Amino acid sequence: MKDTFTILGSGVVGLSLAAEFHHRGASVQVIDPNGAPGSHACSWWAGGMLAPECEGVITEEAVVRHGRSAADWWQSNGADLSHKGTVVVALGRDQDELKTFAKRLNNAVWLDRNHLNKLEPHLADHFDHALYIKSEAHLNPRQTLSKLHKRLQRFGVAFSDKQKPSGQIIDCRGLAACDHLKDLRGVKGEMVVVKSAEVILNRPVRLLHPRFPLYIVPRGDGTFMLGATQIESSERKRPTLRSVVELLNAAYALHSAFAEAELLEVGVDARPAFPNNLPCIRRTSKRIYVNGLFRHGFILAPALARMTADLVLEEKQPEDFYEDHR
Repeated sequence: MKDTFTILGSGVVGLSLAAEFHHRGASVQVIDPNGAPGSHACSWWAGGMLAPECEGVITEEAVVRHGRSAADWWQSNGADLSHKGTVVVALGRDQDELKTFAKRLNNAVWLDRNHLNKLEPHLADHFDHALYIKSEAHLNPRQTLSKLHKRLQRFGVAFSDKQKPSGQIIDCRGLAACDHLKDLRGVKGEMVVVKSAEVILNRPVRLLHPRFPLYIVPRGDGTFMLGATQIESSERKRPTLRSVVELLNAAYALHSAFAEAELLEVGVDARPAFPNNLPCIRRTSKRIYVNGLFRHGFILAPALARMTADLVLEEKQPEDFYEDHR
């Protein structure tokens, strides 16, 4: 008889777990009162950058190590990826930030204006040099979540908004799990989507900022996602004028033609995070919690899914991100 598991939550973590368990022959059902992936999940508002090298500048080594396998996992699970790397730039006043960033990066190369022009011609007129991390990739979060959800349905994974849990419960509810995880907090992030026929970018671009990371991700057809603020707050609905202005100013600083861009969408949500801003697989006597992915949802969800499957199917304790509270 197959092992039976109930996954609570159909965000990036829940769907990744459902895919991993299904591939290993386990019987899986996913319960989410909000139904299919959508704007209720913070992963819906993500940038979709699979950029562990860049994230490693500001986080732990384990994030980089486990994040390096994310692109292969997503591709093997049907996601459409763009493998064009990441470009990192800084304005004149922030050149020291770029030099410091470079010292902390692995696998990055410096680009002068001529080399930058070959990769991103629309940036070459604005920046004398940049950093390029060739190994990184990106995806469209909304398209990826919806596609994986439909793929799992075709494979026979059961989805419900009110089914009674059965078997081992794996809780991936994000901030909704605050009812059980008292050390979980929200970190608010705002994003903006714009459309411009005047700007062409082929890959995600990070503009270094002294207060928070800013990035611009191409979504195709002249559409760009700008993100993201990082505010200590569990508020999930109210974008602020200051944050939106900062994001739009960053786009304008990157390329002045963004001044004429069409504003398509302003989004806001709160990312679940533990005090150390690292994810955790927390085992208790009643259920297993997989939570706290902070800003690393698409980078770390595949690794957390593999480690959780190893734990419950093979009793193999995860090497990182694990706590036993039984």
